[in-house]
Amino acid sequence: MPGGAPLRRARGRKVDRLLQCGMVARDMSGCPERGVLSADSSPTVERFQIDAWRRMSPVHKVRTVDGLTRTVQVLALAGIRQRYPGASERECFLRLSVLKLGSEATRRLYPDAAALLECSA
Repeated sequence: MPGGAPLRRARGRKVDRLLQCGMVARDMSGCPERGVLSADSSPTVERFQIDAWRRMSPVHKVRTVDGLTRTVQVLALAGIRQRYPGASERECFLRLSVLKLGSEATRRLYPDAAALLECSA
């Protein structure tokens, strides 16, 4: 595969940085350990989940991620509406934008968000 060696070196540098930050541990042989997807799942269940993802078609993966993304957005909006019961749809949209993009990007993209963000500060 062309470019394989530079890619391996780049991956090695990334793992080295993660090891230095303590984000990846080393096993008994000194090699970086494989990450854990969920601290409350057994390795057997984790392998089963990874195998299931590998069997999924690309279309199925995209649909799954799209559905999860939509669900997270609905839950985030529900939380905003609960915290700000009198908020208009626009205010809820802007508050969701702050959650997703941050204050600065929201201010740049939606100038009317400035007043809302100043009141919240």
